[in-house]
Amino acid sequence: MNKLREIIRREIGPCGAISFARFMELSLYCPEFGYYERLANTPGRGGDFYTSVSAGSLFGRLLAFQFARWIEETGLERFQLIEAGAHDGRLALDVLNWFQSRRPDLLEKLQYGVLEPSLRRQRWQEKALNPFAARVRWFDSWEKVRRHGVRGVIFSNELLDAMPVHRWAWDAHGRKWFEWGVAVEGAHFVWQRMPTARESAVESPESKMFSPHRADCVPGFDLPAGLLAVLPDGFAAEICPAAVEWWRQAASALKCGRLLTFDYGLTAEEFFLPQRAQGTLRACHRHRLSDDLLANVGEQDLSAHVNFTALQSAGESAGLKNEGLFSQTEFLTRIAEAAWKARSVFGDWTPDLARQFQTLTHPEHLGRRFRALIQAR
Repeated sequence: MNKLREIIRREIGPCGAISFARFMELSLYCPEFGYYERLANTPGRGGDFYTSVSAGSLFGRLLAFQFARWIEETGLERFQLIEAGAHDGRLALDVLNWFQSRRPDLLEKLQYGVLEPSLRRQRWQEKALNPFAARVRWFDSWEKVRRHGVRGVIFSNELLDAMPVHRWAWDAHGRKWFEWGVAVEGAHFVWQRMPTARESAVESPESKMFSPHRADCVPGFDLPAGLLAVLPDGFAAEICPAAVEWWRQAASALKCGRLLTFDYGLTAEEFFLPQRAQGTLRACHRHRLSDDLLANVGEQDLSAHVNFTALQSAGESAGLKNEGLFSQTEFLTRIAEAAWKARSVFGDWTPDLARQFQTLTHPEHLGRRFRALIQAR
């Protein structure tokens, strides 16, 4: 039994079950043993997942070109780019390389920040970004980012879909929602129905926070009675308070500029289409999807679709203005059209970049999988 499995088993022991959110948090982020704490789990063809950064440097170049346009709109003399979830630092390096080669005038005004709570990942990133050491600084919390305030762009790529989610399911007979937790049965982790705050003998802060105010409500969704009347028994949906809180914190740190994320995601109503009866949670190992979310602890990626409606509401409550929710195809194509017209600024559009662009935007590759949400202050 690996050490991470034993850590999770010990945590389950006293209470009999933990939320899937806690299981997911330990599986992915447990110091030393979590999936994202191991350099072997690097995105790319040899890893478990393939990102826009894996396609080559074009994704970073296009973002840098757009960031430059946004910054020039504001007229800021000094500005910040804050990347959250930089993993191995490749996207940051692509962005900074473009500024160095194509807009050195703006590079002189730029401070690149990386929001990264993991010291281990910070070391990976510092190694990758050593050529720009004087322009990069690290933050381990939003509190430290807020002390300075951000005037520029806060962005992330495939970060929020890996934040821990609670898994809820509909009990059609009892006409109420319940939460799935994780328990131990022999040598295996198994699903177990969690008691609500009203049913539990001991009310934990977590059970109070995520138990619905009404049995027929699930946190994060406002469902009409007509839908609940026909919702199949066991229909599952995920909520991610961590992602909503992350967005709210980012919005409060942004003094002027844009907040941008790329991710798998849906609007609130899209979570309840018939084909999503089992929710959107998935496990991935070496580019192969798996339905066994509780297996291969620490050795497989876990993710769920982002609720973009919840993020938009969180940003609006913090005073941000919606600029749009786009497919990655639409967002990158708009940037590319501007780049083609300004080749003297962007650089030559080579055959290799054309191939990368097809990977990033074709519906059968990455174009339809990801969406871009933009809000501004």
